[in-house]
Amino acid sequence: MEEEKHLAGVCGLYCGLCPRFQSQAQSRCLGCQLGEQHSYCSVYRCCVVKQGIFTCADCDEYPCERLLRVLGVEEGLDSFLSHKPALPNLNRIREVGLGTYLEEQRERRLLVEHLLANYNEGRSMSFYCAACALMPPALIRQAIGEMERTLASNQVDGSDLKARAKAMKSSIHGLASQVGIDLKLRKGPKR
Repeated sequence: MEEEKHLAGVCGLYCGLCPRFQSQAQSRCLGCQLGEQHSYCSVYRCCVVKQGIFTCADCDEYPCERLLRVLGVEEGLDSFLSHKPALPNLNRIREVGLGTYLEEQRERRLLVEHLLANYNEGRSMSFYCAACALMPPALIRQAIGEMERTLASNQVDGSDLKARAKAMKSSIHGLASQVGIDLKLRKGPKR
């Protein structure tokens, strides 16, 4: 679980479900605990440097104004990954402990990696990351199972990556819609 521990962002975001972590580009991020980006993150500096704690879940002042501001809670904004699960993730850490939380997140990370390996036509990474962060893993597994049956019955050309990606995204959208989950990232106005 040591690898998973490095993927637990202090703010409650899980780096293993971030497109910047999943990317194979040279600009790939190693995660909030290992990457250089924590040098400018006020939440990281507050938790790790100032208070010597691992996540905001360990803080007596949780949830503080700084955390809520950085996550854009009042504005309801996201960055390149959804911020919606951050506070529920921190609450989950408080409820079940870091080890159990990381096991749960590992399952989500492995699901996104399966989707990326088999159904990413080069434009679906953010969508799959958001879906695995916001949907219960059972629904993602259901979408994968449905897609495997669809491919086995030749309803979709298995050799056509774009067709596989389109069918998978449609299945995930349908399942998310059935349970009232919005998979769109909430971006602010363009400047």
